[in-house]
Amino acid sequence: MALNNYSLVTEFILQGFSETPSIQIAFFCIFFFFYVMALAGNALIVMAISLDSGLHKPMYFFLANLAILDIGCTTTVLPKLLETLSGKTSISYAGCMTQLYFITWFLGSELLLFTAMAYDRYVAICHPLHYTTMMSRMICRLLAGGMWSICCINTSIHTGLMVQLDFCGSNKIKHFLCEIPTLLQLSCTSTYVNNIMIVIADVFFGVINFMLTMVSYGFIISSILKIRTKEGKKKAFSTCSSHLIVVTIYYTTIIYTYFLPGSGSSMDNGKVVAVLYTTISPTLNPLIYTVRNKDFKTALKKIFPFLK
Repeated sequence: MALNNYSLVTEFILQGFSETPSIQIAFFCIFFFFYVMALAGNALIVMAISLDSGLHKPMYFFLANLAILDIGCTTTVLPKLLETLSGKTSISYAGCMTQLYFITWFLGSELLLFTAMAYDRYVAICHPLHYTTMMSRMICRLLAGGMWSICCINTSIHTGLMVQLDFCGSNKIKHFLCEIPTLLQLSCTSTYVNNIMIVIADVFFGVINFMLTMVSYGFIISSILKIRTKEGKKKAFSTCSSHLIVVTIYYTTIIYTYFLPGSGSSMDNGKVVAVLYTTISPTLNPLIYTVRNKDFKTALKKIFPFLK
């Protein structure tokens, strides 16, 4: 009978960064700038890799997948965030579940993609003579297809479990987006199964993939140290340094977010961290991967001859 007392939630209220109009305008301009830069930078990567045959290599194939994920991640979060900053803080129940579905899908996919990219660099540096065989076009497609499929199944399970929950009392989400941890705090019914699935997902996507990535880089660093020439070491390290920087930033923010206690100050800090992996990281990734990449610069000059 108690379940009958739960009010049917038709919308949630997203908590922004500030209620001061002048500050909200400043935040709107900042996030709009980041959104445009993220879209432009990642779209440019996808276009360059698609049009230039010189970039049809495993490393750039995975980079194109990362760019697509970054476009999806920012598009899932930032338009609604900009709407929130403009005054409309409500999000429909269906809209919230949709945002949760896609943000979970994209974030999980990036973790698997980082593992695949680390494996690619491991093969390139530790087994260069067998690279074309171990990283053939078919294997790359299987890795990418498996990544997208596994994460689709994972997010479908989490979203399916979420829609089974009842929500009552406050419908205010102490965040600027709909994520699993924040929504579970509003549930009136048992979240035991949800929490079990979160632990399983964290172990698989977080712990196991992090360990596989670190093992790959352990072998990579060991191989680089065995290179006798300083120039050889520098060249080998330059091929994986960008990926290592991105992985470090991403894992740091994800771990901080999902292992936080639910206190008020921690939730405020969690907003800042969420900005890093939903906004800052997708904006910086194109710069990190392309600024020192000679092949990519050459491809851009072919596509845009006016660039010098």
